[in-house]
Parts: sequence; structure tokens; C-alpha cells
Amino acid sequence: MSAAAKYQEIAATLRGQIDRGELSVGDQLPTEQALQERFDASRTTVRQALKELRDAGLVQMRHGVGVFVAPPKVVRRLDSRERLSKARRDANKAAFLAEADAQGFTPSSSVKVWFEPAQDFAELFGIEEGSELCVRDRVMRADGEPVMLAVSRLPREITRGTALEEVETGPGGVLARLEEQGFEITGHEEIVSARMPDANERQIFGLGGGPVLVVRRRTWSGDRVVEVNDMVMPGESYELRYAWDAV
Repeated sequence: MSAAAKYQEIAATLRGQIDRGELSVGDQLPTEQALQERFDASRTTVRQALKELRDAGLVQMRHGVGVFVAPPKVVRRLDSRERLSKARRDANKAAFLAEADAQGFTPSSSVKVWFEPAQDFAELFGIEEGSELCVRDRVMRADGEPVMLAVSRLPREITRGTALEEVETGPGGVLARLEEQGFEITGHEEIVSARMPDANERQIFGLGGGPVLVVRRRTWSGDRVVEVNDMVMPGESYELRYAWDAV
């Protein structure tokens, strides 16, 4: 059996034990030496198998201690039609707060606000490249663990002098404040892709070699884009959900 097939066999066996509950959250996996003997494999092959389980979010490696079954970290992102609805905003349960309410985790976030020229975003907003944007840069956490990076941009001609330029935007969030400014929210578009994380994302999310999910959402008021929100989520800890009616 090739080394690649061998590490996949080891990873699949351990994954099966975790899925069946034979290894529970917090349980320590057998040592590298024990796995080498059990599977007649080299240390390099065993470590590759454990790395695959780590990258999938199934185990945690504690240096000098061992490898342990990790707690589930999946955050299920609600259907956007639900999480962005006006009813959710009115109840102050929009977007990330809606997921927290539905799944029982404690949400928190840190926010930075700054201003920059529109440049590459000018065409999206239909404004001049030198026009200012308000940038809202957030780290979203579930039970204290970072699960999403979100950077929203809005034309500053809309946000100037409003709560949209404050760290705390108030009940209902950004979309509620836009509506108060007279910008009725008429539509959203989300484009989803995947890529490998950059160094900053790996550090924030504590990632090994796994990919991140990237979502760009454009929000319209009539025929005008009023917000562009770029979101990054670790693939090992986030699940996107979409639903639509059959036609």
C-alpha cells in the first residue's frame, strides 16, 4: 500500500471512530507510536493522517501533550432571505445574531471603522474613484472563537454623520440604519467562492491547511448598490445554507 493510501486509511479509521462516538469530544487519540504499530506505518504517514483530521476540524493538537477530539465548531449560516429579512431586523435578530439565536451560541464582535477612497469599488457603487467610502471591519465570534471576518463598504455620502460611522450601529444593524436614511432595501446578491487563507486569516482562525469560504454580498436600494460586504469564513467551521422554491 502506498504512503498516500496508508495515511488515508488511518485518517478514515479515526474519523469513523469519532463519527460513531467511540472517540468522544475531549478524548485523547492513541499516541503516534501506538498508531505506527497498529497500522504498520511510518511516523511521517501517521502525522499526515493526524494533520488531515486537524485540518477538517476534528481534532486539536496540544504540543507536548497529545491529540484530542475537538468540539464541533460548525456554525450554520441561515438562508440569507431569513437572516437578512426586515422582520429579523425589527426584532434585532438580523444576520449573525439570527444564527446565534437559532443555534444557541453566544455572539460577539469587534469592530473598526475607517474611511478610504473608493478606487476599485467605484464601479460597483457607481461613484468616482476618489469618492470616500466608510469601511466597517468586523471579527465575528461564536462562544469567543473567531468564525467570520466581515468588511462592509458604504458610500460616505450615505453614512456621513450617522450611526453607520459608529462602532455600535444600534438595533437592527447597518440595514436598519440605511432604511432610516430613506434607502429601502430592495435586493441582495451573494457570490460564494473558496480559496486558501492568507497569513492573517490563518492566524485569526487558527487554521492548518484548510480553505476558507468567501462571500461577497451586494445590497441594493432600487437600482443603487448601497453596501458591499466581503465575508471570510473557515471552511472547517462554517456551513452555508440556501433554499429556494422549485419552478
